[in-house]
Amino acid sequence: MRNTRSFAALFGLVAALLFPAYAQTPAQGEHGFQGAEKWAKIFDDPARDEWQKPGEVTRALALAPGAAVADIGAGTGYFAVRLARALPKGRVTGVDTEPDMVRYLNERAKREGLANLSAQLGAADGPRLAAPVDLVIVVDTYHHIPQRERYFTRLRDALKPGGRIAIIDFRANAPMGPPARFLVPPERVKQEFARAGYELAQEHVFLPYQYFLVFRPKAR
Repeated sequence: MRNTRSFAALFGLVAALLFPAYAQTPAQGEHGFQGAEKWAKIFDDPARDEWQKPGEVTRALALAPGAAVADIGAGTGYFAVRLARALPKGRVTGVDTEPDMVRYLNERAKREGLANLSAQLGAADGPRLAAPVDLVIVVDTYHHIPQRERYFTRLRDALKPGGRIAIIDFRANAPMGPPARFLVPPERVKQEFARAGYELAQEHVFLPYQYFLVFRPKAR
């Protein structure tokens, strides 16, 4: 198994190659993640577990057994698959704007026998969910979303009563992830969500390289 340092170096190299292209097309929210099988070797590297702490994240979300969850920017399913396993009576929808990621995650769900997991194509202006959910989780994707305040204002209608949105993204001093100039500081995330009609419900601090914020809609 590769260690955390090797994963960080690989992630840094990927970011160096990827983000100049992304920076040229921010309005479309394009991320250039074609070739899902290739990206799966990076996104689902077991070494990631050491600092991403998926089990702790899942427990911190304290989801009901039958919860409906949408993973926006699901990619190859690092979190979507784990959430589906943790919620056998629930429903998990992986959303991505890259068609090849959607294809890959749907095939992965079938291959791993996860009937409660499906993937669908999203858009820059919203995830276009077919049914309301109890939780939206956005991991390492917030900084990709254009017109974020409008996006999350619209997303309020996709939440069930008591629904929440969890944002996990890299801090500027993280040893992996995109260059700091592309990242959104946690204080700015809080400000944008406040303007979109949310309040901070929880702030978890156990992730070493990422912030972990949970929001809920303000009472109308």
